[in-house]
Amino acid sequence: MDKNQLKAGHPVHTYLVEEELIISLLEELTNTNPNEEFQKFYNLFNHLATVERRFERKENQLFPFLEQKGWTGPSRNMWSFHDTIRDIFRIIRKNIDEKDLDSAKQNVEYAGQNLKNLMDVEKRVLFLNAMDILTDEEWIKMREGEDEIGWMLSESPAKYPEESQYVHPSEDTTMRTDVVYDENASHFDEGYMTIEQVNLLFRTLPLDLTYVDENDRVIFYNRGEERVFPRSAGIIGREVRFCHPPKSVDTVLKILEEFRKGTQNEASFWFNYRDKLIYVRYFAVRDSEKNYRGVIEMSQDISETKKIEGERRLLEWE
Repeated sequence: MDKNQLKAGHPVHTYLVEEELIISLLEELTNTNPNEEFQKFYNLFNHLATVERRFERKENQLFPFLEQKGWTGPSRNMWSFHDTIRDIFRIIRKNIDEKDLDSAKQNVEYAGQNLKNLMDVEKRVLFLNAMDILTDEEWIKMREGEDEIGWMLSESPAKYPEESQYVHPSEDTTMRTDVVYDENASHFDEGYMTIEQVNLLFRTLPLDLTYVDENDRVIFYNRGEERVFPRSAGIIGREVRFCHPPKSVDTVLKILEEFRKGTQNEASFWFNYRDKLIYVRYFAVRDSEKNYRGVIEMSQDISETKKIEGERRLLEWE
């Protein structure tokens, strides 16, 4: 497949330009001795590691469009190749941190072999079939979403088509015609949900949320099964100054004042409460014009979170 047969900005054209960049980076890495030119090796590796953006575009943009056409193979199979390469990159990062540069060099070569094999399958199978399966309108939609993810390239690719203008999803209120939503669903920044689904979402979140509007009145809190602090329906409509004990109300009012003035946007606290470590965060809420619209209070028991060490990549329910 020749990129010159495609218009600049077409998603496949961008993938092919990135392929040239990957080959170039791998060649430079092969010719760089990390023991003698560590900084150059490190910079080249970091650039190569941005291949993650390429993987994310495929997984979140290209694959979903192919799934809608009934081709689920890339989602089920090629994604696993991505994860294998991700694992190798994590090992290389560990080699570098531990100054085991010979192993880093060897593993970069191993990563390169895997990347070349992957790109070969992309050109021979994935991209060719995708070009046959997807319409130009679908490629245009795909290109619009790519701005959210990014590229390996130093500069953003051209728009596709050239005259198209990117619209951020939060500003796109057009109902998609290829997805069936509940007739009672409302449009949010991304997607559509019913009131029932929204309530289920808030009840399931493992944290307490309280929304105080620009008039300093509580207008919402979520009802989780295990709350950090008790809440009842009587709090709705109440001034926030009356929802906190006297010893902390001055701090809360100072937070609101700074949020309202625009001098601060976040405040965090953590403390022990009933044998639990509680993390409380306040976030200023502002509209698209940066006008102050209130504050979100988020409280969470992080006792178990604080104990986490190392990694867990396997399912463990026992």
